[in-house]
Amino acid sequence: MGETLARPAAAAGTVLPILDIAHVDKRFAFGAETITALSDATLRVERGEFICLIGPSGCGKSTLLRMIAGFEAVSAGSLLMWGKPVAGPGPDRGMVFQDYGLFPWLTVSQNIAFGPVARGRPKAEAAATARRFVEMVGLTRFADAYPHQLSGGMKQRVAIARVLANDAEVVLMDEPFGALDAMTRERLQEELLDIWAKARLSIIFVTHAIEEAILLADRVVVMSPGPGRIIADERIALPRPRDPTGVEFNALRRHLSGLLGSLH
Repeated sequence: MGETLARPAAAAGTVLPILDIAHVDKRFAFGAETITALSDATLRVERGEFICLIGPSGCGKSTLLRMIAGFEAVSAGSLLMWGKPVAGPGPDRGMVFQDYGLFPWLTVSQNIAFGPVARGRPKAEAAATARRFVEMVGLTRFADAYPHQLSGGMKQRVAIARVLANDAEVVLMDEPFGALDAMTRERLQEELLDIWAKARLSIIFVTHAIEEAILLADRVVVMSPGPGRIIADERIALPRPRDPTGVEFNALRRHLSGLLGSLH
């Protein structure tokens, strides 16, 4: 899948996390005023973990994703990937948005191949990469279709495949299923878990839906409103596939709902 990014060696007997976020603040200047969007955020993500971020609107979830992606610089603290500071965007981190962000003039295959082509890969290699990920996300029949010919669920699968084809190790997802109907959302949740398992990805997934977070995540991270702080980091030990009607599932739902309710 193209070049492998070099990872710094950890000290003897230790294993570096893929992401190490320590005491991070994010401040924005508005004229003479300074707004603190995120305060003292600390989060460690191991390779292959699926993390869901939940919290009220305006709590800094999307801001944290944008800093991990390298679109925003931290105001204080440290944000490391494989032990090195995140200094800007890179192909090792890919972002999937609710509105898909596909190029309407490119086919499914061309959208997926865009990253490798832009990075100077030979056309044959980029095409082979696109075919592999088209197949992985179940869109082989639609490889030559254009975005306007696809359903919302299909577009989201293309967006995920495009990130994976660019050698991403961390996939950042900002409410990616929020605009989809319930049946499509449920199907894509299952497909995302399948892709995650096959590709050994680390995923950080923002959602407002507590049930979605419990259904998907290894850990659910709860954030408080402005300035955003991480107030809880709950490990979800339920075996997959998970049953939203189960007793343990609903106990977790009540617990997380109580945490969020206490923030108002």
